[in-house]
Amino acid sequence: MHATSGIIAHVGCPCYDLDLFPCCLKSKMTKGTSSFGKRHNKSHTLCRRCGRSSYHIQKKTCAQCGYPAAKIRKFNWSVKAKRRKTTGTGRQRHLKIIYRKFRNGFREGTTAKPRQKSQGQPSQALAKQ
Repeated sequence: MHATSGIIAHVGCPCYDLDLFPCCLKSKMTKGTSSFGKRHNKSHTLCRRCGRSSYHIQKKTCAQCGYPAAKIRKFNWSVKAKRRKTTGTGRQRHLKIIYRKFRNGFREGTTAKPRQKSQGQPSQALAKQ
């Protein structure tokens, strides 16, 4: 207990030895840890194009993909960012069909020739013996 003022102060505080108003009892003017507990409003919500929680509600734009812009947001300064978003990281619903058609020369309107049945059927011949 502080001798002269009758106010409880911390022993490690510099105002303990001096007859000053205890600085440890003043309100803390901080922007740090105590301020983070008061944040319960969300500025971003889920984006309908990329699925990440980057769609800014007031700006009405996605910080990740740039929605509702027609083109996907991308910059060429980061190799890792390009690797995360490049072709082949998703489903490729259309491209995997195109790759298959390319291997066969984009043929259309033809049917496969009927295969001839093989004369010797060794699996049935072995089963009878």
